[in-house]
Amino acid sequence: MIQCKDCEHFQRGENGEISFTCDPFSNIKEPECLTKWQLIKINQMVAGYQATLRYYDRFAPMQEKMFKLMENEIDEISESEKWKNPDEEDEDGGDFGDSFGDLDGWKE
Repeated sequence: MIQCKDCEHFQRGENGEISFTCDPFSNIKEPECLTKWQLIKINQMVAGYQATLRYYDRFAPMQEKMFKLMENEIDEISESEKWKNPDEEDEDGGDFGDSFGDLDGWKE
């Protein structure tokens, strides 16, 4: 079996980073090359997934704050719009007019 470091498709960068120019559909030299290529691709996928998780971890506290602010805003809006529904009864069991008490004795 040929070692990757001896293969023409093996390249080492200036900083020691390893890369391969082999294509599994056209220029694989040995069956083991395909297995190694699959491992490299899986490692790349895992690294990308881990980077995404790290980003989500950094973003989570800000997301929680945004959700709380949005919930507060929605609660305030629904509280301020209660007056628009005169058909609904308030907590005392009376309708909107009863909540002001007896106005018959009121004089100017």
